[in-house]
Amino acid sequence: MPLANHIPVLLEETMRALAVQPGGRYIDCTLDGGGHALSILERSSPGGQLLGIDADAKAMEHAQSKLAPFGNATLFVHDNFANLRKVCLRYDFYPVHGILFDLGLSSLQLTEEGRGFSFQHDAPLDMRFNTSERLTAAEIVNTYPEAELADIIRKYGEEKLSRRIARLIVRSRPVNTTLQLADIVERAAGGRRDKIHPATRTFQALRIAVNRELENLEAALKQALQVLGAGGRLAVISYHSLEDRIVKQFLQRESRDCICPPGMPVCTCGHKASLKLVNRKVITPTEAEIAANPRSRSARLRAAERIATEEDCTTADELYLSDLRAAGWGKPALLKKIIMAFRTA
Repeated sequence: MPLANHIPVLLEETMRALAVQPGGRYIDCTLDGGGHALSILERSSPGGQLLGIDADAKAMEHAQSKLAPFGNATLFVHDNFANLRKVCLRYDFYPVHGILFDLGLSSLQLTEEGRGFSFQHDAPLDMRFNTSERLTAAEIVNTYPEAELADIIRKYGEEKLSRRIARLIVRSRPVNTTLQLADIVERAAGGRRDKIHPATRTFQALRIAVNRELENLEAALKQALQVLGAGGRLAVISYHSLEDRIVKQFLQRESRDCICPPGMPVCTCGHKASLKLVNRKVITPTEAEIAANPRSRSARLRAAERIATEEDCTTADELYLSDLRAAGWGKPALLKKIIMAFRTA
């Protein structure tokens, strides 16, 4: 059944950032409940196509149900967006007009009992987006050394009390459920002092570590440049400072010709801009949207447009060669000569 309470965040702002057009090809790297994907398909009709990726099989099922009326216009892939380039090669879905990342947790993941993402329900400490992966939050909590556990909570949760929390977790082992962990963190923090539960940052840190969210985001952003066509748009919605910092720094770096350290008399990096920023300032939800959907409060939208570079022809050739090698072509050197002959003709 469709996800009843799923409300896509910054919907109109995201559609404008992507500049969705009829007949365009788009990638939604985080299908979730399918809200953004539905709007993309509606606005790209007639002739629009969507490649939808999600690491969470249950989220994929909900999205498939919502997008069923569009039939073959949508291609669903159960995978992690860290494999974006491979997925596009596998399904011959490049170049594209737009790519969307809506990061963070979906309403389904937060409210579904048994997933362990929230301490609103008592559940096993799982926290995996893809349940076929081996590492769980329970393994980190119950087997990692105290120092490593504290580093995870500090780095990914930006938690000042990480050492105190890690120390009490280790002393309380085994820790098997979400409510048990939330209670331990609350005691380590000295009780509740504001509206935000003291376990919020620890749960965020464990989820990020289990799913390698920051590493996967960095990998996927680089790959997005390879599959975006000239003039194509990249839009990213993030929900906490660690994600937003990665996105901001990536877009700023790729929108500059030179990325040499400050003070260098002459550019030696040879870097050329491949993006131009669509919005100079980060886009945030309006007060009306926050009132209607409190979970949108921390959302941050950044977007950029792909610009052509001298390396684009080479990149396109490499993508095509990779595609043919995957299909069994055994003479890439010969194929490269054929490509060069057509390009110079």
